[in-house]
Amino acid sequence: MVTGGGRGIGRAAVLEFVRCGAAVAVADIDLAAAERVVAEVEAGGGRAIAVRADVAVEADVQGMVERTVAELGRLDFAFNNAGVLGPMGTPLHELAESDWDRIMDINLKSVWLSMKHEIIAMLAGGGGSIVNNASILGLRAATLNPSYGATKHGVVGLTRAAASYYGERGIRINAVCPGIVMTDMTDAIQAAPASLSAKRIERTPLRRGADPAEIARAAVWLCSDESSYLTGVALPVDGGLTVVA
Repeated sequence: MVTGGGRGIGRAAVLEFVRCGAAVAVADIDLAAAERVVAEVEAGGGRAIAVRADVAVEADVQGMVERTVAELGRLDFAFNNAGVLGPMGTPLHELAESDWDRIMDINLKSVWLSMKHEIIAMLAGGGGSIVNNASILGLRAATLNPSYGATKHGVVGLTRAAASYYGERGIRINAVCPGIVMTDMTDAIQAAPASLSAKRIERTPLRRGADPAEIARAAVWLCSDESSYLTGVALPVDGGLTVVA
């Protein structure tokens, strides 16, 4: 199951899971976007279902997981990818409470809710693997987007706490921490003060942003048996940016 699977990194992850032989539930608040990805999968001979879910609402999340199990048979892997950028360039003391609550709900509460119900399904099925989409701004200061950084630090903390508890129960839980990725979200960063994405790319040793597929491959690898001795990891997938910044 991939949340936020209708576009960007989520879409790329769906396609990568399918390429590796999985049947995938494509979950998104935008059902039409999820259905387009499912059509793409089916056109290539793969199997996927579209699920409309607001991942900040527990009833939606519970229904999303239950439908996945009912229609696909079980839940082995989950990539909790859904998220929003938040108010770029707004200092902490100027943040509106409504903006804070929105980004906390979508970026952090949703990961807790998703893991809660995924873990219930995986415990019933004998185990599994979960990957949460964090950010390099969950590992360092998000100076120009403090609310976003707070959520991503929270995702890393949830990942580590859950990994330490559920490892002996057969569930591995890791996080990917992307740097600049060339998606619609990056367009918003580019419009931020001082062209933030361009400056970050200039500091990145590989001198480019990631293709969404590069993040997706890391997430799928963390789900797979190829990473069977990894849990609690917050893996930078950032072209080396955290090495130098």
